[in-house]
Amino acid sequence: MSDSTSGSWAEIFTPRYATVTLILCLGVALFAFNAFLASVALPTAVQQLGGIALISWALTLYLVFAIMGGAGAALLKQRLGSRTALLVSSAVFLVGTLIAANASTMTEVLIGRSFQGLGEGVVAAICFALIPELFPSRLVPKVFGMQAVIWAVAAFGGPVGAGLLTELVSWRAAFLINVPLVLIFATMVMFKVPGRDNVPGLNPGFPGVRLLTIGAGIMLVALAGISTPLVATGLLAVAAILLVGAVALDARSRVRLMPDGAFRPNSTVGSGLWVVLLMPIAGATSAVYLVLLVQQLWGYGPTLAGAVGAVMAVAWSLSAITVANVRQRETRKVLIRTGPALIAIGMAGVLIGLLAGQIVIVLVAQLAIGAGFGISNGYLNLTLMEASSDNDRDRTSALLPTTQSAGNAIGAALAGVAANTAGYASAVTTDAIHLAIIPVFVLGAAVAGLAFVAALRTTSFMTTGATASSFAAE
Repeated sequence: MSDSTSGSWAEIFTPRYATVTLILCLGVALFAFNAFLASVALPTAVQQLGGIALISWALTLYLVFAIMGGAGAALLKQRLGSRTALLVSSAVFLVGTLIAANASTMTEVLIGRSFQGLGEGVVAAICFALIPELFPSRLVPKVFGMQAVIWAVAAFGGPVGAGLLTELVSWRAAFLINVPLVLIFATMVMFKVPGRDNVPGLNPGFPGVRLLTIGAGIMLVALAGISTPLVATGLLAVAAILLVGAVALDARSRVRLMPDGAFRPNSTVGSGLWVVLLMPIAGATSAVYLVLLVQQLWGYGPTLAGAVGAVMAVAWSLSAITVANVRQRETRKVLIRTGPALIAIGMAGVLIGLLAGQIVIVLVAQLAIGAGFGISNGYLNLTLMEASSDNDRDRTSALLPTTQSAGNAIGAALAGVAANTAGYASAVTTDAIHLAIIPVFVLGAAVAGLAFVAALRTTSFMTTGATASSFAAE
């Protein structure tokens, strides 16, 4: 489709698109809210149920199963059709929510969180896959802009809402709030999402080996984040072997989970997926440690420290909205390249601000990091969707949120290894903390630099001709 015209923001809320816009935003909202729920509600749950040693696994298992679900989402969509796949995955998420909310032990909570992750991983991935199917390409950046807003609201409202429900009602209510949301989502899907769209006669089977390999790799990454530096290094090495092996195995499979040439730097899609992976790896550095650091170094309370951390989410949303009307191809290329560069600059700025004791520098750097994600994320996703063949577009679209989640997990683990190796856990003086965090933020800036190189390569392919395919007709 041509991008010669640019739709207004109001168009995604017209009768033609309003319902599907709401469906996609609600699907993302379920994922975003639950990403913040565990850290707020589960400490109270642990006090009632015991099993404090298992609390970190509530997030770990949710993430691992979400990535596994996302990896298989395109195949599930092809096999069952969009509507059935979303309804089934919503049911899985609902079952997990009910198990966790009614748990009598932490083990049951973990089982529920695993089901939640599996269901929501599929929901989020299929919602991404539906974007090029249900919207013309000129509206896609606005849809991603709305999703950025959802994440910003979740970053603020998720912890606050879960905290209020936990304090005023119970931690179980923080889980049960998902029930009406997922029922509304499922009802809307039933009436508005296209039905069966699979290839007749196709029986792809179950890609169990590939999904288990991906799950095992992400599990090892998560374990690395809570291990000693030496053990963590070994776990990350094995995880890298497993994940690379999963990509290689998928490339040789008759029915693939990933698009053709995934992560091979010789195409727009291949190199672009590296940008999608590397940017959240870089961003995780600030996301994991900044809130804690401003409390340790400057004595900020939890609320004020959380506000400093949330500046990035606000900048992400505002910048995504600001650039959503860009139509020129050359400008989009500039935005894709500039995003990782801003993240690298922002990481360096956060470090400088922390070392100098200047909150203004930290806030400006946080704005740069958020803007880096906001100005580039939507157009990077759009570029990968447009560059994919008709047969591969579902796989590419569904792989985007999965790759971002994997990047967040890998980034958190790498940041933990860097911090622990530098002695952050035992640092008690300001000088010792300063020395320990230098490699953490240097790592984040370096990874963002690699993302910039991958972005240069991705946009270089955009100059060679038109996209491989077009989106839905207007």
